[in-house]
Amino acid sequence: MFTPHRKRLAVSTLLGAALLAVPVTAHATAAAPTAAPASAQVSAAAVGLDDPVKKDIAMQIVSSAENSSLNWKAQYKYIEDIDDGRGYTAGIIGFCSGTHDMLELVEYYTQIKPGNVLAKYLPALRKVDGSDSHAGLDPNFTKDWVKAASDSDFKKAQDHERDRVYFNPAVKQGKADGVGVLGQFTYYDAIVMHGDGDDSTSFRNIRKRALTKAKPPAQGGNETTWLNAFLDARVWAMKQEEAHSDTSRVDTAQRVWLKKGNLNLNTPLDWKVYGDPFHIG
Repeated sequence: MFTPHRKRLAVSTLLGAALLAVPVTAHATAAAPTAAPASAQVSAAAVGLDDPVKKDIAMQIVSSAENSSLNWKAQYKYIEDIDDGRGYTAGIIGFCSGTHDMLELVEYYTQIKPGNVLAKYLPALRKVDGSDSHAGLDPNFTKDWVKAASDSDFKKAQDHERDRVYFNPAVKQGKADGVGVLGQFTYYDAIVMHGDGDDSTSFRNIRKRALTKAKPPAQGGNETTWLNAFLDARVWAMKQEEAHSDTSRVDTAQRVWLKKGNLNLNTPLDWKVYGDPFHIG
């Protein structure tokens, strides 16, 4: 799963004290947002995040936070250890050698292309799974990852695992909750960063925390109110770990679009992450 890259950790260090000083419930105690018009609610449900254009926008937004770039397709070859306790972080979704998803990716890649350049690392990936160890991976794993990224089959494997583990579950839950494209994106960004395990900061438990404050549209709730509750719970989860404690990907991106009533995540989009401005026209 994704974690902030090295540049982000440096920025987080500078901003950490100020961010942590802001109460997690700050948005919850602010004046209640104006409910979006009924027409906007219908529009939000008309197209899903799985629409190809919307999906590409989602990937660009996530890449802005994780790679300081909208060019998410340049990230298939990305790999480094960002010293967050998860081993190597790599690829378009931040697959980690310590969190099982990198192992599953290389297993799938080897299924569709036996004898690939990464297949020989499977025994080592199984041993380091759950740790930050590089045992059996160094010194050539990073070079071979970059080499594999020139293979269209490896790119397809990354796309497949991104969709199976992160994107499709987020969109499915979003549609079940009756939220539009922005809501589905907030789910996707959350599951990318936090995963969907049993720990208190996982996606499913962020959602459960939000359910104590509001109801999703599918349960009769207002979409804007629900998404504010979900983002409040997300911010709480982010602040439980230093590596995630900079919450600008929520505060100056997702929350901005929500306040504007842009439930369909329509362009143009302007936002900031870690102080860096981004625009999709």
